Amino acid sequence: MSFSRRQLFSAFGAAFLAGAMTGAANAQSANMAELAKPGPLGDHILGNANAPVTVIEYASLTCPHCAHFHETVYPTLKTKYIDTGKVKFVFREFPRDPVDVGAFMLARCAPADKYFPMIDVLFDQQKNWAFTRESAKQLLMIAKQAGFTEDQFNKCLSDNKLAEQIRDIAKTAYEKFKVDSTPTIFINGEILRGDMTPEALEKALAPLVKS
Repeated sequence: MSFSRRQLFSAFGAAFLAGAMTGAANAQSANMAELAKPGPLGDHILGNANAPVTVIEYASLTCPHCAHFHETVYPTLKTKYIDTGKVKFVFREFPRDPVDVGAFMLARCAPADKYFPMIDVLFDQQKNWAFTRESAKQLLMIAKQAGFTEDQFNKCLSDNKLAEQIRDIAKTAYEKFKVDSTPTIFINGEILRGDMTPEALEKALAPLVKS
C-alpha cells in the first residue's frame, strides 16, 4: 500500500474550504445558464437531458448529511423523477477535506458508467472509510471491488491535476453560486432549503413537472 491517510492529507494539503460545513447554504438562487456550465472535468448526469427540471447537487463524500440524503431522499428522486424522464440530475463534487478529494478522484478515475455506482458505494460505506485512520486502506478495498488494481489506485491518487480540477469545481461553486454547505440542491437554479426529506423534495418538484 503506497498511500496512507497521512500521505493523502500531505498530498492534497489542508481542507479546501473551511466553510464547507453541513447545513443550509446562503445562496437564494443562481443564474441557470451559468450554473448549467460544466466544470473542467465535465458533468456526470442521470436522466433525460431535455427534462423540464434540472436538479444539481453539490455534495461531499465525507458529509454524514449527504450520506443521509442519498439514503433517504435520493431514492425517491431517482425512482419518481429521474428514471421517469421528468428530471435531469447533475451531481457535482464539493470536497470538505483531502480524504474527500481522494474519494472523488477514485470515482473520476473509474470508467464513466461506473461513476454513479462508485458514488453510491462510497456513501453506503462512508462510516468504514471516511472517519478512520485507515482511510486509504478502506478506499483501496472499495476500489478493488470496482475493478481497480493497486497500481491503478496509486496512480489515480497521485494525479495532482485531477485533484486540482476537483477542488476547482468546489471553488467555482463557492465563488459564483455561494455554495458553502453540503448537500446543496438547486432545482432549476433555485435552492432547496430546510429539511432534506422526500416530502420536501416532492413539494418543490411537483409544481415543476408534468403529472
